[in-house]
Order: sequence, then structure tokens, then C-alpha cells
Amino acid sequence: MTTPARTQPPWKEPHPGKSSDLKVWNSLTRSKTPFKSIEEGKISWYSCGPTVYDDAHLGHARNYVTIDILRRILRDYYQYSLQFVQNITDVDDKIILRGRQQHLFANFRSEHPTVDQTVVDTAVAAFNQYIAKNLPLLPSDVKPEGFNDAVAAAYAAVLAGKSVDGNGSPGDKEAKIKMHLKTAGSAATALLAPSQNTEEDIENFWTATADAILPYLDSLHGSTIDGSKHDIWLTLTKKYEDRFNEDMASLNVLPPDVVTRVSEFVPEIDTFTEKIVTNGFAYKTPDGVYFDIEAFEKLPGNSYARLEPWNRNDSSLVADGEGALSTNATKKNGGDFALWKSSKPGEPAWDSKAFGKGRPGWHIECSVMASSVIGSQMDVHSGGIDLCFPHHDNELAQSEAYFADESKGEGVQWVNYFLHMGHLSISGSKMSKSLKNFTTIRDAVARGDWTARSFRIILLMNGWHDGIEITDDMRKAGANLESYISNFFLRVKDLQVHPNTTSSGTENAKLEERLEKAKAEVHAALSDSFDTPAALRAIKGLIEDWNTADHSALSDEVSESLARYITRIVRIFGLDGNADPNDSAIGWSGIDIPEVSKPFVFAASRIRDNVRSRAIKKEDLSETAVKSIIEESPSKQQDAAAIPYAEILSQFQEDVLRLSKESAQPSAFLELSDRLRDVHLWNAGIYLEDRTNAPAMVRPVDAELRAEREQKEAIARQKAEAKQKREREEAEKKAKLAAQAKIDPKEMFKTEEYSGWDEDGVPTKDKEGADVPKSKAKKLRKEWEKQKKLHEEYLKGVGSA
Repeated sequence: MTTPARTQPPWKEPHPGKSSDLKVWNSLTRSKTPFKSIEEGKISWYSCGPTVYDDAHLGHARNYVTIDILRRILRDYYQYSLQFVQNITDVDDKIILRGRQQHLFANFRSEHPTVDQTVVDTAVAAFNQYIAKNLPLLPSDVKPEGFNDAVAAAYAAVLAGKSVDGNGSPGDKEAKIKMHLKTAGSAATALLAPSQNTEEDIENFWTATADAILPYLDSLHGSTIDGSKHDIWLTLTKKYEDRFNEDMASLNVLPPDVVTRVSEFVPEIDTFTEKIVTNGFAYKTPDGVYFDIEAFEKLPGNSYARLEPWNRNDSSLVADGEGALSTNATKKNGGDFALWKSSKPGEPAWDSKAFGKGRPGWHIECSVMASSVIGSQMDVHSGGIDLCFPHHDNELAQSEAYFADESKGEGVQWVNYFLHMGHLSISGSKMSKSLKNFTTIRDAVARGDWTARSFRIILLMNGWHDGIEITDDMRKAGANLESYISNFFLRVKDLQVHPNTTSSGTENAKLEERLEKAKAEVHAALSDSFDTPAALRAIKGLIEDWNTADHSALSDEVSESLARYITRIVRIFGLDGNADPNDSAIGWSGIDIPEVSKPFVFAASRIRDNVRSRAIKKEDLSETAVKSIIEESPSKQQDAAAIPYAEILSQFQEDVLRLSKESAQPSAFLELSDRLRDVHLWNAGIYLEDRTNAPAMVRPVDAELRAEREQKEAIARQKAEAKQKREREEAEKKAKLAAQAKIDPKEMFKTEEYSGWDEDGVPTKDKEGADVPKSKAKKLRKEWEKQKKLHEEYLKGVGSA
């Protein structure tokens, strides 16, 4: 099939909606396009959701968090009313295979509660089948005990980080080989010593061999599964849909307004498919129903593969889009794709009057769900960049074929804007479920690798449709930016506790002008296809200007107006949970201490500031003076949660008074102040940041402070260890010297190395009886004289004692 002659994608100007200067990168035009919604002030949006057969990984998080950012910008910044629809794919080839395998595996395990001989034999057969299918360079008769040697010989280049042939760089092919080597190697290790001793041993065996046994059991019994029992698959998908929703909540991703599931739209898919056939753009075969690309392109205005026309003849992508369980023997043309698949034994099946028992093709699912909820045209369709071809290109074609008879003989435009998120990779490797090289979202969050905010900041620092490779430098830059903004919020919020009583019209005017400039810069950035990196640079620049301003001449109102604007923007970006961007709050979560602690902590901080200032200046710290300082005391009525903070305040007051009664030196008051800061409040999660010529700033202990303390403690430990080493070496040196001093110089050379000595004990003959050479004799005499002096000093010391 030839590529259409059209050189530009046939994109039509959307109906004029809410006008603005917003332009977005549109995959339909492969350019930045002015954004106009179909209906004034409203946006209809369909987003491809997850295929739920495993936990979502960070690559998925890149897609869903980025879409959430764009959604929030359109909703909260541009004030559009959105209808956001997202699907759950709970019927497709991957799910069929995984659900079937898990079902068979669970049954097999229930029949064999221990690792008996049948289990071992099955695992061996599975190991052999897995190698034959996935590692063809290994001998067909390789045994578990010879596996490692065989791998070292057959796949040496891959193990060395090269391509299979050893002549190039590794790619996805080599990544898959490594995955298969890991799976087979795990099974081989388990088979070398299958243990039946404990429940843990048995569980470890199943875990190590499962990835090999699953496809083996499926090859034996997969076709026996009753396709009418949909729960075999839906039990799996319901589990991972719930886990996906938990993962999205942990990353602060807004839930969809409407959720659609493939399994709930099968009748609509059947009807949709039938109409495409009636319209003349699909045909029925023994395998199912296929879309007819050639017939579709004959309609004026239509072309296929509008998003990625250069990929339309890529047979590997076409095959991947059809699924692992598909056959293409009865298609008219290689690029035609399945709308309805005749179910084979062991596959879920639904009744269709027109097409018989079968199941939906992958691409038709989204077309039907989106059209059923939104209608014949939508504003936005989004997904990961890997969905462009064939998935979204197929969606476009079949949907426009479905609605073709309403367009009076011309092609229609089903989607006005396609937004595709770029890939995410870590250390150069794109994460993939099929490669099993991914880090799941829940593992990354549980380990503390990422928080909802830190991960989102990294995405905001990069273009939404560009690929991202997360490096250590990028992580560090993201952490620094988060800390930079947090410190700004902390300093502005501190003005509510320690207000500035002086201000200057000139300084205020300068910052107010800079605020307006930053607003314009942020607006220009977001209007330029959601350029969040530029928006963040504008925000950072505004904070820099505030940091370098003359704060003694800056009014609190101006500082707070800057902080409220920055708060609004970071909330629009989703960096503060689901906090309302339009309220008057300042800051984001994590920069405030517990509300119940404030009366006691602020009181302790004020007392400490006063005591510390007097101690530094060596001013009056008598009992009378101290009593006047520590008089303030919060209410005795306390919430239970406030008791630890009240006790910290009371103890500090008592300790200050005790020192004053003892007429302690100023240094003792300073040590007490440091202990309050570095021990008592720190252990309560609160830190007092001392400042020059200003009261201490109260702030929560955060990751940055902990890292700083850990670094200081590490440096202190290194210094202490170095000092201990020097002292130990010095002591050893002294001990060795002391032992050496006890030796009489006349006896020091009486060894087997010599056979003659003079009256002082200096050697004259070597062990063979020959004279000691003059040069050596001279050297030995010097050593003797040195020892004589050392020994005489020792004897003097003994005599004195």
C-alpha cells in the first residue's frame, strides 16, 4: 500500500471557542496551534488510561502526572470547565495471557502445596521450553547446572554490555535477552537445590520459577479456559485498577471525571463495528472484522496514519498493535487492523449477532468509549508518545469512518488536538513492563526515592512532550529548586511572627514592578504550549529579586503579595496536593510546624532569643533578670497533642532559671540554647534557624536540614576518627620507642646475622666469618650510638623513678 500524496496532515480549524493567546503542540499538525475549544469555556478531553495487569511504573507516572499538570493549567489558570474522561483497558491480549496464566498457576499451586517431584519436573520442562523460545543461542539440552557456563559462552557480548553480535551498542533486543537470562537463571538456581523444608523455602522456589512456569502451563492448558467466565480476567484487572488508583493518589493526580472500562462497553463496541462495516470501511473474515485502510482513504479528505505517516509500513509496530494472540492470515492488506476478534479457545468471548463470539480489538475500545461519553468530536485526546502509531492513528481512522456518513461525503475531524507526553528514562533506559526493567511507583514512593512534589518538579523542569532522562544532576537540581521555594515561603511566613515595621516606597515599587513582570513571563510561558520550564525560571527569578532586596525597607504586604502569587502558581502545577490555588494562603505543605505546637514553640523561641542575646553580649542574666524573661507562659489548658511541646517549654524555663541561680557563665546559657535547638526541638521535628540581627526563624525539620546535619555529623565523625588514628599511631610509636629504649646497645646486634663483635657490641664479622664492610660498619656504629643515647635516657628515667 502506498503512502497518500498529501504532504500536510488534514487538520481543520476547530470551531471557535474561548479565545486566548494559548498555543499548544498538536500532534495532528506537528506544530504549535492556536487553542480554541469547540464550546465556549469548555473542554472535552479523552485520555488513554492504563492496561491493568501489573503495577504502574515511573514511566507511566511521567505520562499521567504530566497530563495532570496540563489539565490543572487549563482548569485553574485558563479557567476552562473540563470534562476529563479516562479509560481502563481491562480486555486485551496482555491481560488475557496474564489472567489465564495466573489462573492456571494458582490452580497448580493449590494442587501441590509442597515442592514435590511433579512440581520439580514441571519446572524443569518449563525451564527447557523457556530457553528454547527465548534464548536460541543456548544449547537445546542445557541443564540447570550448566546454565551459567553456557550463557557465558553464548551471550558474552550481551553480558559485556554490547549488542548480540558484539559490534554495536545494546538496544531493546539486548534488554530483552538480559530479562530472559535473568528469568532462566533464577529458575536454574532454584532447580539446583529445590528445598521443601519451610514455608519460606517453598515460597522462594515458586517465586524463582514462576516466570518460566506461567507460559509453560498456559501452553498446556490455556485453551481449556472457559471464555464465558470473564471473572478469570476481571479479578486480575480489578486488583490492578485499584492499585493504579492508589498510585495516582500518591502522586497527587486528580481522578478522572468519568472512568470507562472496556468490559462495560462491549455491546457498544459491537454496534460501532457493525456501522463501520455498513459504511464500507471494514470487512469480515473468519478471524474477525478488519478495518479497510484502502477503502477509507478513497473518501475525500481522508488519509491514514496522520500522526506518524512514516510508520504506517512498519510491520513490527503494526504487529505489536494487533497483540500477541492475533493472527493476520485473512487480512486484505498488511496494515489493516482488527476491530473485532473471533475468540479462540481459552480467550474471553462475548456474543455478537453480526460477527459471532469474539472480543474487541484494542484500538476500537478507545474510539467507542470516547465517542459514547463525549460525542462525535472532542477537543483533546492525550496519551504517551508511544501510542501515536498505531493506536491513535487507528483510533482516528476508525472513528472518522464511523462518523463519515454524517459528513455529507467528506472526511470528519474526530479530535482537534492530540497531546502526547514524552518518554521517561533513567540512566538511558526506557522503562517497560515487557522488559521488566521498571521501578514501580509504589516502590519508589515507599523507599523515599520520590515524593509527589519532587517527581512533579522534575517533570515541570522539562518539556511535556519531550523525552526526559533522569540523571543525578537533574535530581539535585529539582531538590535545590524545591528547597529554594520552601525557604522563600518560610521567610515570608516568618513575617507573620516577626513583622517588619519599616518600609520604603522605592523598594516596594521595585518589587511590585518585578511581580508584574514575572506574571507576564509566566503567562507567556504557559501560553507557549505549556512551557513550564520557562514558567519555573520566572518564578525563581522573582524569588531571587526578593532575596536580594533591602528587606528593612520592604513592606510585609508586598512580600506577602509575591508569596501569594507564587503559591497560586505552584498550586496550579499541583505541587501542594489539591489545595485551592485561589485562596489567600501562603506557601505549601511541609513548611509549617503543627498548629498545637505553636504557642509553646514560639514562646520557647522568644525566651531563647532573649537569653542567647544577653549571653553573647555578656549582659545581666541574674535570677531577677531571667525571671522577667521567662514570665510568659501559654495557657495551662492543653490539647493532648500539645503536651510534648509544653514540656519542652517548661523544661527550658526551669533550666534557664537554674543556671541563673547558680550564677552560671554566659557559655552555659549558650550551651543550653543550643541544646534546645539541636536536641529537644529537633527531636520534636522543629528547628530554630538562628539569624544575624534577627530573631530565630521557626521551621519544621525537613529532608534538607536532615541532610545538612548528616553531612556535618559525617564530617565530625571523620575528623574524630582521624584524630583517634593519629593518637593511636602516636601512642604506638611511643610504646615502640619505649620498648626500644630498654635494649642495651651492647646486646642489640647479638643476632645470628653476625659472628664477631667489638667491645661495644658492634659487629665486626658477618655470619660466614668475613669482615663487615667498612661502609656497613660505619652505618652500624651510627645505629649503636643512637641506641646508646636512647638507652642512657631510659636508665636516667628509671633511676629518677
